[in-house]
Amino acid sequence: MSKETNLENKYKIKNSINPNAILILEDGEEFHGFGIGAYGISSGEICFNTSITGYQEILTDPSYSGQIINFTFPHIGNVGANNEDLEGDKTWVKGAIFSAEVSHSSNYRALENLDQWLKKNNITAIYGIDTRKLTLKIRKFGPKKATIAFTENEKHNVKELLEITKKLPSLENSDLTREVTCKKPYQWIGNKLWSAKGYEVQTSNKYNIVAIDYGIKTNILRNFSELGCKVTVVPSTTIAKDILALKPDGVFLSNGPGDPDLTGKYAIKIIQEIISSNTPVFGICLGHQLLALSLGAKTKRMHQGHRGANHPVKNLSNNKVEITSQNHGFTVDEDSLPNSLGVTHRSLFDGTIQGIEHESFKAFSFQGHPEASPGPHDLIYLFKKFIKKSNPTLTWRIISTILIRMSFGVSGLINTILILVAVLFGLAILTIHNKYEKNSLI
Repeated sequence: MSKETNLENKYKIKNSINPNAILILEDGEEFHGFGIGAYGISSGEICFNTSITGYQEILTDPSYSGQIINFTFPHIGNVGANNEDLEGDKTWVKGAIFSAEVSHSSNYRALENLDQWLKKNNITAIYGIDTRKLTLKIRKFGPKKATIAFTENEKHNVKELLEITKKLPSLENSDLTREVTCKKPYQWIGNKLWSAKGYEVQTSNKYNIVAIDYGIKTNILRNFSELGCKVTVVPSTTIAKDILALKPDGVFLSNGPGDPDLTGKYAIKIIQEIISSNTPVFGICLGHQLLALSLGAKTKRMHQGHRGANHPVKNLSNNKVEITSQNHGFTVDEDSLPNSLGVTHRSLFDGTIQGIEHESFKAFSFQGHPEASPGPHDLIYLFKKFIKKSNPTLTWRIISTILIRMSFGVSGLINTILILVAVLFGLAILTIHNKYEKNSLI
């Protein structure tokens, strides 16, 4: 008897009941386990996540739209669930897979246990299967379409479930951002990052940021609040003219699900017009891929993707290793990079591109999730870098304006000198700023 079979039998003995749920893959392989969460039949593409914390944040991340998440960490549920750690206004995930029965919650912030939360959010899940075997299969053969069935009568038509699974469209040909994006613009008047005092409300607005919502996470908005930003979130199809009319100090391209090539059919033109206006642009995850497409690069599907909170990334400017949170199934094709795009970060798992920056335009991006939630905060400096790009020359603008206005009241040589001083001062400030930014932020 195989180790896999022994493990499944172990769970059956432990629970002293017969399995009442099934997971079936598109190749016909069946995994029998125990249902949890909402009754139902749910289909999606399986991916695995290696995070040991933050299951609620993962399950509410809009980037997982259309997917079933296989959690590799065996103990899920110990911190329960609450209403503060949601990364989306609803759940888009198609299902969840756990190794063992969810733990009892033991956290002072918990309002309910995970099973109750899954039911409330209509998420069908299964536990008691060999998640290691499933993970190894994805690593070897790539992501698989699958269906979870957990019904009250505990009867499952395997043939019918297999047909449902096979007919499921591939994420490679899906534009899911139209489903998860906000329906109309709104302003984020919300909390800053979590601290010992909880989520404190931001009261100062120093910068005006417009975020294009391809499936934006709440913690991204908290990061901007932490830095004193007023954020206007707009739907993914908002045209560049309307975005620029908001007079943003910078435009943010959010994370999101689906195939970047399909989203790019309408997003690329918008982003190109924003970049051409010399407005600073910062992209994360799908936003990173869309920025690359807009600047002449291409993207491609990965064999298994990166999903977890422990991924090492090399910062190429200082050779430091940064531990990052990741969630993506596509990557920028390095062979397609134009000369104007430089690589700033690289994955130490497989060498894929993690960061890019344009040599002339104020545009850069990162493939992973510097906002974490869950995960480490090694890349939090990227938000500060964006803010500095968004408003780096306030002092220059003030002083230069004074000098130029002074020139209006004089003529001849003095007029020329004042204008030249204003220009040279501006160039000096820009040079100092760029040097500082490179040395201290990257």
